[in-house]
Amino acid sequence: APTPITEDDIADVVAMWTNIPVKSLTETEQKKLLHMEERLHERLIGQEKAVSAVSRALRRTRAGLRSRKKPSSFIFVGPTGVGKTELVKALAQVMFDSDEALIRLDMSEYMEPHTVSKLIGSPPGYVGYDDGGQLTEKIRRKPYSVLLLDEIEKAHADVFNMLLQILDEGRLTDGHGRLVDFSNTVIIMTSNVGTTKSGGYGFGSQQDTAAEERILTKLREFFRPEFLNRVDEVVVFHTLTQPEIRRIVELMLKDVNDALKQSCNVEIAVSDEAKDYLAKEGYSDEYGARPLRRTITRKLEDPLAELKLAGKLDGAFGVAVTVENGELKLEAH
Repeated sequence: APTPITEDDIADVVAMWTNIPVKSLTETEQKKLLHMEERLHERLIGQEKAVSAVSRALRRTRAGLRSRKKPSSFIFVGPTGVGKTELVKALAQVMFDSDEALIRLDMSEYMEPHTVSKLIGSPPGYVGYDDGGQLTEKIRRKPYSVLLLDEIEKAHADVFNMLLQILDEGRLTDGHGRLVDFSNTVIIMTSNVGTTKSGGYGFGSQQDTAAEERILTKLREFFRPEFLNRVDEVVVFHTLTQPEIRRIVELMLKDVNDALKQSCNVEIAVSDEAKDYLAKEGYSDEYGARPLRRTITRKLEDPLAELKLAGKLDGAFGVAVTVENGELKLEAH
């Protein structure tokens, strides 16, 4: 007898054709929203206030307490390397079950008046008409997405006018005259307005509230009120504390360990001293935790690759990682 076609089968086909995650928007969305904080914290260390603010705002919108015609929108503000982009990536994964649900635009590329046509597409008869808009085309093809507008303060005033329409009406007409629907998109704009370098505001200490206030004041000075009033939430990120940086190191080491285990069935045992060493080496006042990944690659993954290529991991059970004479020491056993 032929196999009966189920609702799930149809949902899978619809999702494949339309790029709309039908299944995940039905029975599981409620669960996702209720457990959003813990799901986001699987990928993001610290920033409890930011994670909580985003989760609450999304629950309000998705539960129908806010107009569903408008997209959910946030401004993430804070110094470099504190987890703004990481939270955006985590949101794409949690909301839409895919890292590919993230659309990223660097607003430093849209500083001139004519760049609006790059976003929505050129009108008929102009160069680039057939290409479609860099923003509208992506949203048209993948409406269920997280849209990241990086360094929003660098965008031209005409780009802000276009954004106002999206935030207000949830839709935009592209260069081809087609109406593009943004109502299922989560829009996140990042900004460094009001922050200097990562350590500059004494976050993570009792000065937290005062520092936040200073940043919010700068934002209000920089952005027009009608723009800020249309954003669901302004989320301020604080500088990471030492224990949080240490936990990020542990999260990254888990990835290294999993990869090593898969490729040659060997595990790494990293001493507390070695973890502290990586946390110290990989963090900077200027760039926050951003250099951490590079530090782990240079100090740990590269020497591991050399050990493997030299055959020193053949027959080994594990690799002990310690600190000796101010450097990491790796020893296969």
